[in-house]
Amino acid sequence: MKKIVIASGNPGKQSEFQFLLQPFGIEVLTQSQLGIGEAEEPHSTFIENALAKAHHVNRLSGLPALADDSGICVTALGGAPGVLSARYAGDNPRSDERNNERLLQVMSGVTDRRAHYYCVLVLLHHAGDPQPLIAEGEWHGEIALQPAGNGGFGYDPLFWLPQLGKTSAQLEREQKHEISHRGMALKVLLEKMKMMQE
Repeated sequence: MKKIVIASGNPGKQSEFQFLLQPFGIEVLTQSQLGIGEAEEPHSTFIENALAKAHHVNRLSGLPALADDSGICVTALGGAPGVLSARYAGDNPRSDERNNERLLQVMSGVTDRRAHYYCVLVLLHHAGDPQPLIAEGEWHGEIALQPAGNGGFGYDPLFWLPQLGKTSAQLEREQKHEISHRGMALKVLLEKMKMMQE
């Protein structure tokens, strides 16, 4: 496999995938580079949305498609924002800052701050692929009382890591990729890809 199209319009995700897949000699294209618009994400689960995105990009590009669906799940909110993480504060326009503000408002006065990031990756080799590769990763932490740090994207300024004493947005990029939900899911996916090539 020489080329993969990433099924995302999110520039933060695109740069993460390009960084993580570069060492494997795979040319990473993005759906926006090919003029492909975003897929509908009508489902209530991460896995269904990731499959929908992979099928959409594969169908329109004819190339292997790598889709990810991920978000933050807060224990005290029954797993919300969950699949609505990117649209938590609405769509007009989507904004990480507004999503973070809304989460802080909703969490005001809540003592149980436990949360985890979840990521599922789906690699679809071709149209009609009966066995897409699927990999998952989770990253556990807490919701901070206020944002800190300028790195990352999404809820990273609010994702507090007690064992490190900092938020995800305060980590160096390499450190984040080593321990993040997406980094862990990608390690699993790459292992599966290697096994297929043997």
